[in-house]
Amino acid sequence: MANSSLESCFEVDADSLIQSLVSAERTLETEIAGLSAVRAALKNGLAVPFKRTFDLISKSKGRVIVTGIGKSGHIGTKIAASLASTGTPSFFVHASEASHGDLGMVTEDDVVLALSWSGETQELASIVTYTRRFKVPLVAITSRDDSSLGRAADIVLKLPSVAEACPHGLAPTTSALIQLAIGDALAVALLEGRGFTAQDFRVLHPGGRLGASLKTARDIMHSGERIPIVSASTSMSEGIVLMTRSGFGVLGVTDELNQLIGIITDGDLRRHVSANLLEKTAGEIMTREPKTVQPDTLSASILELVNSLSITSVFVIEDGRPVGIVHLHDLLRIGAA
Repeated sequence: MANSSLESCFEVDADSLIQSLVSAERTLETEIAGLSAVRAALKNGLAVPFKRTFDLISKSKGRVIVTGIGKSGHIGTKIAASLASTGTPSFFVHASEASHGDLGMVTEDDVVLALSWSGETQELASIVTYTRRFKVPLVAITSRDDSSLGRAADIVLKLPSVAEACPHGLAPTTSALIQLAIGDALAVALLEGRGFTAQDFRVLHPGGRLGASLKTARDIMHSGERIPIVSASTSMSEGIVLMTRSGFGVLGVTDELNQLIGIITDGDLRRHVSANLLEKTAGEIMTREPKTVQPDTLSASILELVNSLSITSVFVIEDGRPVGIVHLHDLLRIGAA
């Protein structure tokens, strides 16, 4: 009975379904148009203030203080988090809290990034006044450069007027999205300008699956005597014993210069099953030019490789020589898979 009641709650009326899908498509089309308008603006009047903002933050000795209220405040929180996680020290100060002590978080070395679609948000008055009094650079993200915020700011990132996806034109939808988009564009430009690498990203994201995916082959590989390696002249009677003992299901084959020239997998053994298999050498049955990774290859990239090739192990090489091996279980162990 309970299940029947639950199922009835999810019965879909065909007309209602069509109506909801039409609404969803209209929302997406409206917001896509908004993003296209921002892209067009970056090729026009928005380019110069964007570059000035980039230069200002790049040269700043302090932090980027992002502020706003309402939906702009929520977007500002995300922008501050994106900046901080990509190498630009930043945090969010709520516009209302600024006048109750949080102005003490702002220093003369900082840059304030204020968000207000109308540019007339009363709650921003305290922090705007503070920046003018103590000569803290102020960048405004707004749709009106002639607004109170726009006139007070040192730089105005004037966003184009766009239609809200809300049918009443009231709920911040498209406007919030393009505020977020210009914040992301600024964060990524600063990331690239600083030469912020995946390894730098890893330092700031040590936890969870993201942190695991940023570990490198060097961090997780088995090395030294754990690497199942034989020379090309090694007999398969010896090779199979090593292959079984290592537990990786694969053997690496090297030449006289210790260069990895091939591998032997379970599939290779099956393809060469015969009465004289144990008398053959590793070089005779190996697969040449195996896929390998470098010590600094990210675990996320290793996972993509083993999945695409349907393999379970991959050798790590440096200057052509095997220095380690990574198994799928190693990726599972650190949470990258």
